[in-house]
Amino acid sequence: MSYSRKEFIVFLAIILISVSATSQISESSVTDSVVSFKKKRKKKKSKKVKLPNIDLSHWKVTLPSLNDEGKPYEISPPEINNFASIKEAKPYMYIDSVKGAIVFRAMPTDSKTANTKYTRSELREQIVPGDNNTNWTFEQGGRMKGKLAIEEITKDADGKYHRVIIMQIHGRLTNEQKELIGAKDNNAPPILKIYWDKGKIRVKTKVLKNKAVNNTAILLDDAWDDDEGYNFPTEVGFRKFTLEVKVEKGKMVIILNNSEYAVYEGIDINRWNIFENYFKAGNYFQSKDEGSYAKVKYYELEVSH
Repeated sequence: MSYSRKEFIVFLAIILISVSATSQISESSVTDSVVSFKKKRKKKKSKKVKLPNIDLSHWKVTLPSLNDEGKPYEISPPEINNFASIKEAKPYMYIDSVKGAIVFRAMPTDSKTANTKYTRSELREQIVPGDNNTNWTFEQGGRMKGKLAIEEITKDADGKYHRVIIMQIHGRLTNEQKELIGAKDNNAPPILKIYWDKGKIRVKTKVLKNKAVNNTAILLDDAWDDDEGYNFPTEVGFRKFTLEVKVEKGKMVIILNNSEYAVYEGIDINRWNIFENYFKAGNYFQSKDEGSYAKVKYYELEVSH
């Protein structure tokens, strides 16, 4: 069969168009397959696990639950290093592996420590792991720094957020001081309480009622009163922030976000050196309202002396 020149050219053009279309379909199929494969690979990629930057080997924790003796449940070193696997700790102290933080959760329960009316999920410094009797004075000095955030907190009947204490320096009587004043335990007043209060950081400290009190009467709780308190200007709200506490003989400094300072000096701080002290950090919830609670996240926490 013979074709004219014009018919041959038309025939050849049809073949070329057909081959080009087939090639484009094939390339499109390959491209779609590659995109689909990449999507599948992305879906299979697991999320990274983040862990908090906190060494618990010199801390014990008090939780808002009771032990077999009807006292607040505590976990001391070295067991606290494995708190994530301890059944009693899981509702109140657990790891958020997405954010890389330890969550401290507290609410009103029957678990109350001596001389308090509120419950806590809170760490207590132990210079010697497992021992409460080795502490430090302001003359010896100390520093605590944490990175934290309020995750959740309830409101009261007036629609105002409840308060929570997130850091403390607590005083402690030596055994000799305890016997001298006839105290029933070794508790002394807290020289420092740092609150999350309606989105701001509030600092409370102690002042002497009588600046000339003698060295025996000064050991009594009644010798001390609360100061008026100080609110840092910056509102932290529910954002992550840093808090640092530095103490030395005659001086105490609290630093918010490495930029705002509250400095305490004078006779009250100078005379506080008579007490031993220890740091506390976590969630000391300040409400007894039914159904109230708070969750405090600590991403970092470090202490030095």
